[in-house]
Amino acid sequence: MIAMSSINFSSMISYSVLAPFFPNEAKRKGVSQTVIGLIFGWYALCVLVGSLLLGKYIVQIGAKRMIITGMFVSAVCTILFGLLDRAEAGTQFIILCFVIRSVNAVGFAAAMTASFAILAKVFPNNIATVLGCMEIFTGLGLILGPPIGGWLYQASGYEVPFIVLGGLLFLMVPFNIWLLPGQDAVPTRDSFFRLCTIVKIPIICFVVLTLSSGLGFLDATLSIFAIDKFSLSPGSVGLLMIGLSLPYGAASPIFGLFSDKHPYARKWMMVIGGMSTAAGFCLLGPIPVIGVHSHLWLTILMLVVIGLSLCMTAIPTFAEMLVCAHENGFEEGLSTLGLVSGLFSAVWSCGMFVGPTLGSYITQKSNFEYASACQGGLAFLAAALQGMYSIYEVHKKRSTQAKGTVTEHPGPANDRTPLLPSPNSS
Repeated sequence: MIAMSSINFSSMISYSVLAPFFPNEAKRKGVSQTVIGLIFGWYALCVLVGSLLLGKYIVQIGAKRMIITGMFVSAVCTILFGLLDRAEAGTQFIILCFVIRSVNAVGFAAAMTASFAILAKVFPNNIATVLGCMEIFTGLGLILGPPIGGWLYQASGYEVPFIVLGGLLFLMVPFNIWLLPGQDAVPTRDSFFRLCTIVKIPIICFVVLTLSSGLGFLDATLSIFAIDKFSLSPGSVGLLMIGLSLPYGAASPIFGLFSDKHPYARKWMMVIGGMSTAAGFCLLGPIPVIGVHSHLWLTILMLVVIGLSLCMTAIPTFAEMLVCAHENGFEEGLSTLGLVSGLFSAVWSCGMFVGPTLGSYITQKSNFEYASACQGGLAFLAAALQGMYSIYEVHKKRSTQAKGTVTEHPGPANDRTPLLPSPNSS
């Protein structure tokens, strides 16, 4: 648990450090808003591919080896990304951004996919609770990353934030070599394709995609919107982002504990959380058609709402996917955990690609307000689909129970036996 917490914290603080200052720094290097979104999104696309491949072969590679190697690669790439201010503006800067982010993404995919699988194997009966506790450190990393990055950038320039956090990742490597146990398992014949043929899995995956796309969208666009709209400094933008990550991290263990104690409520947590997320994004700008003007207090309030609702939606998703896989004949072991973890990480990363890329494009062509509303529309659609399928599941379960009751209590053997004896019987 301590090892996994250190991985989550160090990985997330290194990931989130870019948000307050990199978009503006990239603009000075001649990069457009759309390409900035692609730089953020490309990272997620590479995590997607890496998660699927590494999740499939986690048994052959070894979970501990994947984590250690992944963190080492991420540490090196984080420091290298901090040296990009020395690159020439334009094409050279853009190409180096994509190359370094690609390699960093594979390292991140290795560490996170293996850590999810190990947690689910060590704590099989309390998955949501454990993941909820882990999300405290995810939230803590997301909380501290932007303000630390913004302050270090203001105080010492572009390179220092990446060198400091890359060094933190390096420190985590020997720590986890010493602390992590080995995990032995047998490869499974199951595949991602078979997992995705279960109807419930793609629906949950779409929910996960909308969650991560929302976070990715905010990473790529919120800092520029806040600086232009409210004249905030990079350090203040970092503090603004705490409004999103602090509620997320604080509420995670509560929602995790509730999810494990009341498994039947998981589907409805995803529905309610998704609807709340949709409302939060529509009011974040807010969308111009509702006639409400943008205010800093409203932006902060909606970030809090989005943080809480994303947490409510995200916590039960992994546990629900795993239960669904086991109910449909998947073996209980590290192989299945690797498949589910890999698929979860891949879909999450797909959203982290779609959010910044599509959001930055809409922002460039229109404005932040409409882009945020589109993100809210995606969250609403996912919640609606999850809600309809949940209602179908409840109806199907009741029908099955009703049929079972009829089977267990059959009627008389001869339903045509007369209630009164016939006159001839006497």
